[in-house]
Amino acid sequence: MDADFADFVRHRGDHHLRTAVLLTGDWHTAEDLVQSSLGKLHRVWNRLDTTSEPDAYLRRILVNTYRSWWRARWRREIPRAELPELPGPGDLGDARAVAEDVRNALARLPVRQRTALVLRFFADLPEAEVADLMGCSAGTVKSHTHRGLQAMRRLISPDTVVNRSEQEGSGVR
Repeated sequence: MDADFADFVRHRGDHHLRTAVLLTGDWHTAEDLVQSSLGKLHRVWNRLDTTSEPDAYLRRILVNTYRSWWRARWRREIPRAELPELPGPGDLGDARAVAEDVRNALARLPVRQRTALVLRFFADLPEAEVADLMGCSAGTVKSHTHRGLQAMRRLISPDTVVNRSEQEGSGVR
């Protein structure tokens, strides 16, 4: 069974790491989240039904673990005098710059909105499954998704998108 688990991690670990990065907004926290979640999955791996979907099970563990981390951190949040500066896109290509804009905007959303958007659009899950993972109704998922998309539209400057598309058309990089 350990060989099956190692094979699962080897083939699906990167996908779940990308999901965790979008959930947490931070690469290092995402790595910790995936590592912790994989440890929990490994403990029950032998008890999983062979017809079950380990991706769905791990997704649930990721969301629940992150939710409990967020709640614990929220209870002991320490205010800071200065906000950290967000890195600019620099010399990244257009696609990477847009992806970074999206990640930065996602990181600024409330946790529930970010979770709904990541599970709906990155993990491509239906509303019912997202609701089950988040422990809420499908209507609540719709509300979080709607509000999250509105916030993303406000956070990602339309000028940035227009300037990038104009540069692509003129060949300017």
